[in-house]
Amino acid sequence: MVRNIAAYRFVEVADPPAVAARVRAWAEEGGLRGTVLVAPEGINLFLAGADVAVDAFLGRLRADPRFAAIVARDSWSRAVPFARLKVKLKREIISFRRAQASPLRGRAPAVAPADLARWLAQGHDDAGRRVVLLDTRNREETAHGAFAGALLLPIDNFTDLPDALEPHRAELADATVVSYCTGGIRCEKAALWMRASGMDNVLQLDGGILGYFESVGGTGYEGRCFVFDERVALDAQLRPLVDGAAARAQAA
Repeated sequence: MVRNIAAYRFVEVADPPAVAARVRAWAEEGGLRGTVLVAPEGINLFLAGADVAVDAFLGRLRADPRFAAIVARDSWSRAVPFARLKVKLKREIISFRRAQASPLRGRAPAVAPADLARWLAQGHDDAGRRVVLLDTRNREETAHGAFAGALLLPIDNFTDLPDALEPHRAELADATVVSYCTGGIRCEKAALWMRASGMDNVLQLDGGILGYFESVGGTGYEGRCFVFDERVALDAQLRPLVDGAAARAQAA
């Protein structure tokens, strides 16, 4: 079986080209494929390969104190769902282009998957407030699945979120709003921006949908979670919708 990892870390990176070069060398040495983005604000990666090679890669990455605390979300497939390895330099590891959204200055408050599952079961948070789940993904992703009753914004790009959210601000004022995304990177920025723009009732789902699936399964979630590779989407047991090898054969 092939091990797939999704991981990111917001941290100041003064030497993105050097980090990108090292990461590429480690991934190539282990025969890993996927995508790695490196920016002054951190690293974002999706990689797949043999379990031992992934472990070796993560060991080398975590030896750098800046990335020592990076958390990798695991899933498994019968084939590598990436055609090649891509390592890119970016201005942001997830493009948002909004001020006051940088986790480098501190994270927004988060809710753990187990706590969110409990809130959904009881119909309110621990303070008795209603809970609204806010999906920060685009419409292609939400078409594959989302939390039941979540607020889905009609966006095609993450940068569209602020304008799409504006008409909903008043209706969210009396709720505990939990922003979520695939692995946590977008909802982390979105929650910071929303709190900075006056919505102090916003939390982020720690670890995103993948972390939620890993921790508590699919409680309160309907459908699958879209992923950015040939597997297309994962179910609550982190099983792929499409086998990577089959997808490539069909495309050939």
